[in-house]
Amino acid sequence: MIEAGPSAAVVATVARADDLAADDAVHEAIEVLTRANRTERHGDLERALVRLRREGAEHLPLGQTRPPSAIAPIPADGTIVEVASESLTADVLRDGIARSGCVLVRGLASAERAARLAAGLDAALAAYDAALAGSGSVDAGWYDPGPMPDRVSPGLPEDVHRAFLRSRGSLWTVDSPRMLFELFELIDEVGLGPLMTDFLGERPVMSAIKGTLRRMPPDVDTDGRWHQDGAFLGEHVAAFNCWLALTPCGVDAPGLDIVPKRLEGIVANDGARYDWAASDEAVAAAAADTPILRPEFGAGDALIFDHLLLHRTGASPAMTQERHAIESWFFAPSAYPAGQVPVLY
Repeated sequence: MIEAGPSAAVVATVARADDLAADDAVHEAIEVLTRANRTERHGDLERALVRLRREGAEHLPLGQTRPPSAIAPIPADGTIVEVASESLTADVLRDGIARSGCVLVRGLASAERAARLAAGLDAALAAYDAALAGSGSVDAGWYDPGPMPDRVSPGLPEDVHRAFLRSRGSLWTVDSPRMLFELFELIDEVGLGPLMTDFLGERPVMSAIKGTLRRMPPDVDTDGRWHQDGAFLGEHVAAFNCWLALTPCGVDAPGLDIVPKRLEGIVANDGARYDWAASDEAVAAAAADTPILRPEFGAGDALIFDHLLLHRTGASPAMTQERHAIESWFFAPSAYPAGQVPVLY
């Protein structure tokens, strides 16, 4: 269904936000659009939010200009640190990463909120499919792709990368203005923004390339996909990844396999299938006597980790259900990885 054209109020709100952004008040412009969209949802407001978040981030002095604070490992005990959403603080997160490389946050989103986000994820993928098929009935609030330089293969057409992502049930979150709006609404409501700022030492910037909506089929190929994201982001970034399960996973649907310990660097590739991956032998050596775990996630549970966690998609032949999830990577501007596409928070 195509959304009706913008009202005079929507047009005026977007114009006001653009004026604020032109005066270097981008965050104020984002707040104006956000408040208006909370009152009355409209795709033009959501698309303007994506545009200003991307344009505003282009003027930030990004780069690895300071060494991030190191998190020294605490001896692993073979478990994953778990906390309830209301108990999560930056100090709890640092301690959990030091102990198990990550923190499992129970109930970061309510089950009802997770269900709405899962339905939105389905709508965004359907809108992509309709656009690819040349349908004239695409709601651009659900799918409106912007420029997306490829971090690995400069010159590769954007649509090739999008098609590859879609073949694995994925879509960049920024390609769906409505889902990006919903994601940032959740982040604001649960207080994740101030927590990230405390953890990273700066107001975070999201990566458009590393922010992904995922609908994973039960027969997903996991062979050779053990990895640490630092293998391609860089070893000295300041990272915060929120991996949010929107449907139950880890038993009947693919979840995550995790080496639950803090690693101090990138493990050797050791002849792995992909240049960003780690071989099974390297994983076993890094884990040593720490057992590899596949936690069970409920809808709305989240795993928070940085670029050093050794993990992969966890699937088994007996699984029968799809998994819906949103993965969102944020970085400190002064320790931002090269080759990413920044989006203002």
